[in-house]
Amino acid sequence: MSGTTTGGTSRRRVLRLAGGGLALAALGAGAAGCREDGVDEAGSGGSGGTEPAGSGKPSPDGGDGGGSGKGPKPLWTESVPAQTYGDNDELVAVAGMVIASGSPLKALDAATGKERWSLPEGATPGAPLLVAGDTLYLASGKYDGTVAGYSPATGEETWRGRLGKGYRQPRPVAVDDRQVYVVAEILEEDNSSHTNVIAAFDSGSGKLVWSEQRDLGTEQNGIHAAVEGRHLVYTDFKKNLTVRDTATGRQVWTQKTDKTNYGFFTVHAGLVIVPQGDRLQAYALADGAREWSLKATRFTTFKEPSVVDGVLYIADSGRTVRAVAPGNGKEIWRSEALAEAGFQVPRQYVKAGDVVYAATDLDKDGGVAALDAGSGKVRWTFNDGSGDHHAWLVATDGERVFALHGKKLHALPA
Repeated sequence: MSGTTTGGTSRRRVLRLAGGGLALAALGAGAAGCREDGVDEAGSGGSGGTEPAGSGKPSPDGGDGGGSGKGPKPLWTESVPAQTYGDNDELVAVAGMVIASGSPLKALDAATGKERWSLPEGATPGAPLLVAGDTLYLASGKYDGTVAGYSPATGEETWRGRLGKGYRQPRPVAVDDRQVYVVAEILEEDNSSHTNVIAAFDSGSGKLVWSEQRDLGTEQNGIHAAVEGRHLVYTDFKKNLTVRDTATGRQVWTQKTDKTNYGFFTVHAGLVIVPQGDRLQAYALADGAREWSLKATRFTTFKEPSVVDGVLYIADSGRTVRAVAPGNGKEIWRSEALAEAGFQVPRQYVKAGDVVYAATDLDKDGGVAALDAGSGKVRWTFNDGSGDHHAWLVATDGERVFALHGKKLHALPA
């Protein structure tokens, strides 16, 4: 499965940055909900820079699972030229490298934190880092209308796709083992743009496979997308949930979501699972039929979901974390340990061994929490003590957990 949010400053990103006191002009996402295809609505530089802190003084090893809650001391800490907005695909660990979205785009050795390669133009700020097979796909930092693929091990360009002069800023939104899916603005004669396309490139040849114009009023920014089998799924901030056939681009179905979820969802085993306020709802990818629904506790709303190793993890605004069977919505466990520990609401999850690592949104008291995958018990929490209000991002290579906070990248033992 591949999922991401396209570049550009979405309302969600603006709220994150504004919440940290950063001066940004908020972009209105618009109140009107646009349909697609007119379908009716359905039912510090150098290792060991500033010493990070866990819940108390960091332990010298990989963290304490015995109840003290002490976080681990980082294996290394480096300053990076990160330009992130808190979306989950702005930090990747692949091919022995860890890479954070930024300009220049730099790949650090996962084991040592030493720089291995750099791209001067880097990634377009806010655009995703998408990996499929042995290729890292990027929206060109040159703004030359291309989408490029690179070897994540060396930084060498290995692939390129181009829509043509009639389009502007094509950006990848999802990838699978056959195709790269992009959204781009359609240029008018006066160089303005009022419409956009979603298109697919062959990941081998770079040739255009199909291109479909989206409805007037739909936006090319702020899209979150994923691929599973023959289905490309994406949402936008106008409460649309759309599924297309990956082979032809034909729209399979589209419908309004009850509440905006800021574009986040997950897919698994023929289902798309979408948080909508106090309900988590699963729809069949084949026809949009509602398969199951899970209700949050009173006065709470669901946050971002993630399926990791066959289990759906999701937190609510009350800081309760649930592990759920994604096929039927049945709870495996429910944990209030983070709330009891005074930790913030997690929004991203990765897993290494029998531990789930959860990263929080913007908050000076947030960070990364290590949860027992079998029970939800908190093993430890980690915060670098910087007071930076950027959201935390987390990635893993199975041996280490990488935590990005602002421009500080920490490698923690998994």
